Amino acid sequence: MKLMWFHLMPYTELPEDFKEKHPSVWVDIHSSLFDPKRAHLMYNDFMDELEYAADCGYDAICVNEHHSNGYGLMPSPNLIASSLARRTTDATICVMGNSIALYNPPTRVAEEFAMLDVISGGRLIAGFPVGTPMDDCFAYGQNPSQLRERYLEAHDLIMRAWREKDTFAFNGRYNQQRYVNVWPRPIQTPHPPIWIPGGGSVETWQWCAEMDYVYCYLSYYGHKAGKATMDGFWGEMDRLGKDRNPYRAAFAQTIAVAESHDQAMDMYTEAAEYFFGRCLHFEPRFAAPPG
Repeated sequence: MKLMWFHLMPYTELPEDFKEKHPSVWVDIHSSLFDPKRAHLMYNDFMDELEYAADCGYDAICVNEHHSNGYGLMPSPNLIASSLARRTTDATICVMGNSIALYNPPTRVAEEFAMLDVISGGRLIAGFPVGTPMDDCFAYGQNPSQLRERYLEAHDLIMRAWREKDTFAFNGRYNQQRYVNVWPRPIQTPHPPIWIPGGGSVETWQWCAEMDYVYCYLSYYGHKAGKATMDGFWGEMDRLGKDRNPYRAAFAQTIAVAESHDQAMDMYTEAAEYFFGRCLHFEPRFAAPPG
């Protein structure tokens, strides 16, 4: 098992009555709640925490992409990852990930991930989430009926850009490029490891199995719900004839470590109540939990 530190970078000063007075932490959260000068301190604290996790010996430090929200202040995780790549030496840099259906053209992801892999000396994990409806459809205006098609085409373009050595033309439904020629090239060949975050979709499980990618489940709702999802994943791997290599899956779970249950409650109750009570507060009309 490898242990990784995953940081969402949530805004840490949402008011106590946030849930009562504001409909959602996502999409239409009011700009008056954001204080750039306070956020300056937050960003630097967050990066200190990630660097400290690397110093403590975690196998990887993880960042991700979200938009128009107070749950995660990383519309561009690549900016954070570039700083981490420069200021750490051993820990893998896991960008979990870039919502590739949102990039026009997706070769931007191929280029930036290649830069991160080179800067870090080949320590990048490249995450390709389909993304949440809040990010992709509400905040960035993508047509939900086209989202999966855009995602798969973007994936194919990025992977071909990394694999092919010669300049080529790409003529897809959503992307047409006469000259595709990614410079720089990633250190890891033919490309960095690909991880796919998901919330339990059978179609995503099947695609990860087909491509031999790592499936990553982000669990916020406790052991029972998480176990049911992962039991379903491994059952689908069995059905598809895939071996139970533990590195087929990653699992994100909030964990509090202390000497006793009482000490853990004393140390972490306030933080847990803040996260689950404010950072995960969003309108049902936005359709899906974060992931």
